Amino acid sequence: MAKGSSKPASGSDGAVLGFEATLWADRDKLRDTLDAAEYKHVGLGLILLKHMPDAFAEGLAALLPKLLSGELRVPTAEKESASHA
Repeated sequence: MAKGSSKPASGSDGAVLGFEATLWADRDKLRDTLDAAEYKHVGLGLILLKHMPDAFAEGLAALLPKLLSGELRVPTAEKESASHA
């Protein structure tokens, strides 16, 4: 989806794409002005931005049942300061 366009981009199967289509289109525009050696930083940054929320969601999904059951406890600031005194 190009900037300024109100029509959402769609994939080859007709599914409406989210912000990813805009992100990759902007990435392609940026590539025209960068040397290949510098462009790798853009590509790696985009991969990191995509991976971080997925990794966080996986970690949260693994820890949440333990937190809710009481199996895992998060120390509070009050308890920590009392044990250091």
